[in-house]
Amino acid sequence: MTMEGNFDSIKRLFDNLKRIGFLERIFGWSQIKNQLIDASADLQKLISKVDSSTQTDNALSVARANSKSLDESVARLSTEVQVLKESNKQIESLQKELTTATEQNKLYFKRGTELSNEVSVLRERLETTERELQKNVQQNTQLIKDEEFRKQEHSKAVASLENIQTRIQNDRNRELEERKNTEIQRLHKLRETWTAHQENVQNAIKTICSKHTIEYVEKVPFKGEPDNTLKISNEFVVFDAKSPAGEDLSNFRNYLKNQAESAKKYAKEPDVKKDIFLVVPTNTLESLDQYVFRLADYNVFVISIDSLEPVILSLLKIEDYEFAEQLSPEERENICRVLGKFVHLSKRRIQIDGFFTKQFFELVYRSEADLPKDILEKVSEFEKAEKINPPIERRAKHISAKELEQETSALKSEANAKGIITEDALLSSRLNKLPLYTTESYPEKKEDQRGLFD
Repeated sequence: MTMEGNFDSIKRLFDNLKRIGFLERIFGWSQIKNQLIDASADLQKLISKVDSSTQTDNALSVARANSKSLDESVARLSTEVQVLKESNKQIESLQKELTTATEQNKLYFKRGTELSNEVSVLRERLETTERELQKNVQQNTQLIKDEEFRKQEHSKAVASLENIQTRIQNDRNRELEERKNTEIQRLHKLRETWTAHQENVQNAIKTICSKHTIEYVEKVPFKGEPDNTLKISNEFVVFDAKSPAGEDLSNFRNYLKNQAESAKKYAKEPDVKKDIFLVVPTNTLESLDQYVFRLADYNVFVISIDSLEPVILSLLKIEDYEFAEQLSPEERENICRVLGKFVHLSKRRIQIDGFFTKQFFELVYRSEADLPKDILEKVSEFEKAEKINPPIERRAKHISAKELEQETSALKSEANAKGIITEDALLSSRLNKLPLYTTESYPEKKEDQRGLFD
């Protein structure tokens, strides 16, 4: 091969190196590499020939210059090859990263699509929640207004209720105070009545003695100081006034029993009548169930102030028969019958008066408790304005039995016209069934008494 043939491969190498681009460096480097090997081999041959031949110095200089230039190009190309190799590695790494990034991008795109769907759902939920929140805010605002209005109404209602409660409580307190004062006044009057009982009994007995010319003994000639003493048929008749110490009547019966036993100090005196009389207030009879205490040597009778006159008159009647031993048995029987009738009627009157006294008290209490307040006040006004004036008893005037019968007959006629039963036979039979004394044979006395007058 000639020298020019050796330079052809080198020229082709240089021409290709001049025209090589970036992509050819990456993808066509193997061809350049082969040409570089061929050029290097030709260059070595050329150098060998130059060294062995006797060519001229100019040709050798040219060859050397070309060789030097070629070496520089080879070095430069080696460097570029090395750079290209590094670039190729980076490109491969970048391709791997690109592939990885592409896969991740696909995953991210998929996840992004899912997230987008989730965001859409969450957005819809958020919108729904916002609408509900707005609705709840409106409802809450309305409820706050309603609550405020309700609180105001409740405050007004509570204030009104408190006013009503205060007014009711004040009315109740005033009513209780009025009842308390009424009861206190009643008890005071009752206590005053019982306190003045002894004086009332004394005045009543003195009036009866003055009316019927009976001796009233101011100072007795025997031991003791009875409240009232009358001298009838040369005997001293004792009338002691007894009243409760307080409003509690539960122990009044035992008190009377003790007083009956204490009356022995009068009965043992020789000129004192063996019948002792204890005069009690009429309104205490309902608490008693025994009106006669029969002791060993004397008897004690419990009577009311209303029955003083018939009892004294019955005792006075005996005085007309001072010489009773001169009377015939029939006259004595008649006297005993009349006296027995007097005593019986007196005791019956005590029973009936006691019963009706209790009924009247219950009626007064019920009227105070059951009547409306306004009606009770009106009733109280009429009660204060009402006044009862019984007939005045004049000593000089005789009480005619015939006039009394006429008045009684007129009252019966008026009662019958109004449907009120006044048949003497019926009333007498019912009254006679009422037991007069408390004995073992009549344990139901109080029940019978209640039934007779219901």
